[in-house]
Formats: sequence, C-alpha cells, structure tokens
Amino acid sequence: MTPSQEAVGAAIRAEHAAIYLYGVVDAYASPARKSDIATMTAEHRAQRDSLIAVLTAASVEVPAAAPGYTPPKPVADPVSAAELAAALEDDCAAAHRNLLSQGDGDGVRHLGVTGLGGAATRGARWRVALGVTPVGPPFPGIRT
Repeated sequence: MTPSQEAVGAAIRAEHAAIYLYGVVDAYASPARKSDIATMTAEHRAQRDSLIAVLTAASVEVPAAAPGYTPPKPVADPVSAAELAAALEDDCAAAHRNLLSQGDGDGVRHLGVTGLGGAATRGARWRVALGVTPVGPPFPGIRT
C-alpha cells in the first residue's frame, strides 16, 4: 500500500469512528441540536464513501468499521456530548490534514481539503455552542 493509500485508510477509520460516535452525541445532545447532528453525520458518511471509492478504484482493501468505539471520556449530558463532537471533528481534521500531505493526486488531495474544511467548520460550530474561545485552532488538523 502506498503512503497515499495508507492516509486514505486512516481518514476512513476516522470517519467510521465519527459516524459511530455521533450516535452517542445524538443520544445525549439537546433536542435543538438533533437536526444539525443528522446533517453532520450525513456529511461524515458522504466523506467516508468518497474515500472508500478511492481505495476501491485502486483495488485496495478498505478498512472495516470496528464493532464499536469508546468515547475518550464519559458522555452523560449535552455538554459532554458537544465536547465529544468537537473532539471527533479534531480527529477527522488531523486525518484529513495528513491526507493532504500524503495524497498523491489532485482527487485525493481534494478529498483532504474538503474533509479538513468540513471538520474544522463542524468543530468550530460545536465550540461556539460550548462557549469555547478560540473556536478553532490556528491550523486545523495540527495537534498542539
């Protein structure tokens, strides 16, 4: 597997985790956020499906979703659900930023850009809801 394909696989794994754990976010989130959560989950599914298409076209095995994912800390209320969502977006941003640096073609890099931009935007929305400032890192996808 090439470094580009490995980066695509890592982004797929991050999207799998986000899709699963957005179910946890939905279970504890404020009812006013349900529509946004459904939209964000659909965005993650679309991004994952686009990434899967890249590996499928190259006849490379696609990473399967795990049977389950554990949140990094307990989720018990709307605040901890929003914190989880922001963390998921940070994880996806990091995976997509790596895809930008490792991608070996315009199509793969485009997926990295759209994935990074989407994750940064969604993460900022969650931080606004939490009242956190700044609402995003200066360089999304780079862990500080």
